[in-house]
Amino acid sequence: MKKHLKSILLGGAVLTIAACTKFDDKIYDASAVNKPDPGVVYAELRDLIDDNGWWFWAQEVPSDEIAFPIRGNDWNDGGKWRVLHQHQWTNDVDAVNSMWSHLYDGVRESNKLIDGLLPNAGDPEIDLSIAKLKTLRALFLYMLMDNYGDVPLITSFTSAPEFPFKATRKEVYDFLVNDLKTSVPLLPINTNKFAVNKGMGYTLLAKIYLNAEVYTGTAAYAQAEAMCDSVIQLGVYSLDNTVTAPFAANNVNVPENIFTILFDQFDAQGFRIHMRTLHYLSDKTFGMKVGPWNGFAALESHYNSYATGDKRKEEWFMVGQQYDKNNVKLFDETAGEDLVLTPNIPALVLGSGNTSAEIRMSGARVKKYEIEEGALENLNNDFPLFRYADVLLMKAECAVRNGGAGSGDAWVQMIRDRANAGPTSGFGLDEILAERGRELFCEGHRRQDLIRFGKFGNAWWEKPASGSERTIFPIPQWAIDANPNLGL
Repeated sequence: MKKHLKSILLGGAVLTIAACTKFDDKIYDASAVNKPDPGVVYAELRDLIDDNGWWFWAQEVPSDEIAFPIRGNDWNDGGKWRVLHQHQWTNDVDAVNSMWSHLYDGVRESNKLIDGLLPNAGDPEIDLSIAKLKTLRALFLYMLMDNYGDVPLITSFTSAPEFPFKATRKEVYDFLVNDLKTSVPLLPINTNKFAVNKGMGYTLLAKIYLNAEVYTGTAAYAQAEAMCDSVIQLGVYSLDNTVTAPFAANNVNVPENIFTILFDQFDAQGFRIHMRTLHYLSDKTFGMKVGPWNGFAALESHYNSYATGDKRKEEWFMVGQQYDKNNVKLFDETAGEDLVLTPNIPALVLGSGNTSAEIRMSGARVKKYEIEEGALENLNNDFPLFRYADVLLMKAECAVRNGGAGSGDAWVQMIRDRANAGPTSGFGLDEILAERGRELFCEGHRRQDLIRFGKFGNAWWEKPASGSERTIFPIPQWAIDANPNLGL
């Protein structure tokens, strides 16, 4: 889909963004003005998972989980992956620019629909629609607060100021908590994974409370634990028996997934994680119809954090000799060697000082999200934004923070039992963080987790120690140029 630059109004606030013609501007069903079409809001979520909206990559690449090595002439891309990994981004890089734009797209579209419904508030059906839309808006605002800190709090399309000022992070936090506490009780209890429901609302509140100390300076772990309990007590979610089902190509009915972003290889495109990690020849392994791009890999330290026998290590990563779908060894003719993927990556920039095999084969590749035979550039898998395993780990973390090491062992053990990862005994905060890394790998949580645990500034592979200013992204320069109030 061709992209073009155009000026739009974000609730009256002028912003210049990259817009996509795949969604029209229709706000209401033509047959009834009070029947909103929320599809345009849900569609904004899809762009966040790849490099249209950048949210997913902005949570993973700056973390200690993955890297995009520059592989000879491939994956330099103007340095956009490297600066994230090494915490050297500016206010004019793709991730900073696009994430801001697309998150505010979601706020804008939510506000349009809410404004249209408010005149008829009081009708139960209308109130339910408003509650769903406010919860969706809260998700976008939460992501903005989490990634950028102080941001404009835009809550109307028709009456927003032309040049809004920033609200403090605490003001956004307080607004979100109050809005969700009003909206979530109205939401339905259902198992539709890609529609707003009570489980999604409670999980979002749990996330906001869990990070309250980062956002406001005051911890709210008791409140976060209460929201986890609310999810658990709904009784409609449970861990799957396998470590693969939540990420399957057909994961729409998996009881572990609480809220997913809908994808389809033809009609709801944008999930291309397999293309960005698999080796050029891995199409032969999975019987794909397109050739992957040989990009990102797990850091060796992360891969090694899984014990031998851990099902997650076996099912989610590709290392060693690679085979085609008929179990015939793959041979990389460019490297002149059998295709053997190695966990070790010699350097972030692989070039003239490296062998062809090192350039092309370094790093454990990710197959966490099922790759169907015949897969194309876009996957069918729905992306699990909120998952029951995360709720259990949040519950465990809150228990440890409130009751000390070992207080959350029972909750962690449920997850480790499924993974065949061994017993849990006296887990403290370091162990909780490590287990979150193993279980929630490549799901968009790691940046936030490292910040909450005070580890985001640590040095790790090919990344020097960084300052606290890196815990938020800067507001894009183009946005400040368009609205100088954002620079105040």
